[in-house]
Amino acid sequence: MEQSIKLTELPKKQKKGKERLLPFFTKYGTVLAILVIVLLFSVLSEEFFTYKNWTDILRAISITTLVAIGVTLSLIVNGFDLSVGSTVSLATITSTAAMVWYRQETVIAICIPLLVGLIVGLVNAFLIVKIRLPDMLATLGLMYMINGLHLTITKGYSIYNNMPMTDGGTASGKILPSFLFIGQGEIFSIPFPVIIMFFFVIVVHLGLNYTKFGRLLYVTGGNEEAARLSGVPVKRYKTYAYALSGLFASIAGIVLASRIGTGQVSSGASLLMDSVAAALIGYSVFGANKPNVLGTFVGSILIGILLNGLTMLNVPYYAQDIVKGAILVGALTLMYKSRKEA
Repeated sequence: MEQSIKLTELPKKQKKGKERLLPFFTKYGTVLAILVIVLLFSVLSEEFFTYKNWTDILRAISITTLVAIGVTLSLIVNGFDLSVGSTVSLATITSTAAMVWYRQETVIAICIPLLVGLIVGLVNAFLIVKIRLPDMLATLGLMYMINGLHLTITKGYSIYNNMPMTDGGTASGKILPSFLFIGQGEIFSIPFPVIIMFFFVIVVHLGLNYTKFGRLLYVTGGNEEAARLSGVPVKRYKTYAYALSGLFASIAGIVLASRIGTGQVSSGASLLMDSVAAALIGYSVFGANKPNVLGTFVGSILIGILLNGLTMLNVPYYAQDIVKGAILVGALTLMYKSRKEA
């Protein structure tokens, strides 16, 4: 009799164990994955765990993180911005064109792409909030329009110093050292793009969690109808989210242009999937169960470490897309798991 009681209790104990382990891995799985990957690559490559390599990783993820912050803001209001990659490309083109083609100063070369990114965000908001198009369709359509726009502006060519012009001469301007410092400079041996990244991660995190603006963004995304009935100007806050998404994509484009020293067509295309994966990973980090900037930052670190380690191991770039796809599937799985538990 005692044996039969023990046997019936065993499945219950196993079930309780699984119930405890699943939330733990959902909550801390990303952090554990980062630790395991760091340990693995440190064993496989002597150069992986060095100060220079880690600064390279942080410099690389700074651009992804800036784009992902914008994606996170659109996710918070229960939307989705697919136009961020093309907005990055447009920002690189407009910033470098201002200096190389029109001999403008660094301040103008920064302000123009910021304004362009803000306009892209507002157009997205108009299509989604006013016209009521589905967010994915609206931002996808605008993505193609922006791609066509910067290809039309550049005729498909990159923008660089002393480039040949259509009139047979060469460009009279050049990309200024003060602009290049944004992407290539260092302060106290810390890459300036990394400083920019940490600044915006901290500012946006504080803004989302400790201000009325941030709380109303989350309320808008949580239940739009309830928020509207409570007096929250839902349309205005959705507009804010998409405008900020375009703005952060432009900031990332400025950093990218200053890092590579040219304005390259479609240079932001690869950033779309990386930033989306980082933002989706952020859902489950530390059990947040919602889009959040700290989780997005952790997601960017995971992606950056993986791609850096694979590159050091000479894994072909086309095979790295398999890893990116797997990360995205894993991020979606964790997101839906965390939502079910919530």
